[in-house]
Amino acid sequence: MIRYIYSADNIKPEQLKGFCVNGQHPLSQKTHLKLLLNSDEIVLAIDDETDKVVGFITAVTDKIISAYIPLLEVLPDYQNKGIGNELMRIMLTRLQQFYMVDLLCDSKLQSFYEKLGMQKVTGMCIRNHEAIRKII
Repeated sequence: MIRYIYSADNIKPEQLKGFCVNGQHPLSQKTHLKLLLNSDEIVLAIDDETDKVVGFITAVTDKIISAYIPLLEVLPDYQNKGIGNELMRIMLTRLQQFYMVDLLCDSKLQSFYEKLGMQKVTGMCIRNHEAIRKII
């Protein structure tokens, strides 16, 4: 059974194994935990049988009108089981008081987010690869 929690206070780095490995700059488990602890909002999906985090979503906000969802990830063995949908549904509910909730994603993922009520917009970004190398 999968349960959903809203804090990383009792999470250990070992519970975060397997995340952020497909990206160009995979995070260490310790850095991943720091990321979760420093986010304004998080939702974690935990497999009760293994006590392992199998999915997560984060949000940062200005605490007034806007929120941004930078990360949503579900471990490969747990994908296509509704966990990503549930993480997004819970997070959007937690952010419903904000005027705008934004996220950027690859075009191949846009249909997933459209099904959850989000709309396509044009966006811009900067990716500072040197900065991330110092963090991971």
